[in-house]
Amino acid sequence: MPRRFHAADELLPPATFLKRSLAIVYDGLISIAVLLVTTGIYTMITGWANGWVTNWDAPLKKADSGQISGDPGLTFVLFLVMYLFFAYFWTRLGQTLGMQVWRIRIENLNGTSVSWSQALRRYVSAAGVLFLALLAGYYLGAATLFLSVPAMLALFFPINGLSVTDRLSDSVVVSLAKQPKAN
Repeated sequence: MPRRFHAADELLPPATFLKRSLAIVYDGLISIAVLLVTTGIYTMITGWANGWVTNWDAPLKKADSGQISGDPGLTFVLFLVMYLFFAYFWTRLGQTLGMQVWRIRIENLNGTSVSWSQALRRYVSAAGVLFLALLAGYYLGAATLFLSVPAMLALFFPINGLSVTDRLSDSVVVSLAKQPKAN
């Protein structure tokens, strides 16, 4: 059951690019902490499963010798945890912690909370553009900054109030009015 934030006929102004960007930076810092904790837990679980509990130097020795190059399981877990993190906040409150600080919210055009599938479309579209930009930067070098930076900016830059992620997820990011202080 979607949560109603305000009346369907009430229109809130779209969030500015500056507010969106500042919320992304704030949420990025929180995301780093979530990723570090998740990586630590994942490493401990896989270490226990691989018998490294008695010898925690074993993964370091394998990494130094080149036997460990990457872990697709960890990549999947991190991607899933970040989706669950963002989708939980978007579907329940309409705001992540960074969005609360900058008083912006994701909602449907009728003032209700977004669904889990809308959150997935929003998350995958943003992650896809970021992945392609990083991949191009890795293989093509710094010259791709001329293409990837504008692509990432276009992903979140609102044109007529809607960014690319807004259009793909059939939602909108709105600015909230400052709450008056109660005396």
